[in-house]
Amino acid sequence: MKSEPDAFSIDDLKRLKSSSWDGVRNYQARNFMKEMKVGDLVFFYHSSCSPAGIVGIAKVCKEAYPDYTSWDRNSPYFDKRSTEEKPLWFMVDIEFNQKWSKMITLAELKKSPDLQNMALVRKGNRLSVMPVTKNEWEHITLILKRSASIQQTAYNILLEDMNAA
Repeated sequence: MKSEPDAFSIDDLKRLKSSSWDGVRNYQARNFMKEMKVGDLVFFYHSSCSPAGIVGIAKVCKEAYPDYTSWDRNSPYFDKRSTEEKPLWFMVDIEFNQKWSKMITLAELKKSPDLQNMALVRKGNRLSVMPVTKNEWEHITLILKRSASIQQTAYNILLEDMNAA
């Protein structure tokens, strides 16, 4: 799930503990949300920033239900075609799971041969909600683990150098 950090960041979700994922106005992204189940994990991606990338994980805590912001004339997400009787747009609720100490940037994801078919890295795919395959999920978490291992190794070397001095 992608969000601009100045609009709603992983830190906002952490502070709130959970939030609705409203305002999605793309049919394909809406349909992906309608497939989500309680307990599904999602990558939280900061977009429209430099660098852009995955910053943590959230968990679906409420399955798709009508996005009432589409009926609110004062909402930036108002859509006169959507009604309570015939809702056009849906949202899910997510809860904070974890924030990573290091972002996995879009550039890093694009470099990985194992992720070349991932919707996020393909040109023209910039939906706010996109599916991630099991293999893609596993590969991204492996990138994170390797990065954490490199950081820990560098930290250990620094400690050894400090202790030797």
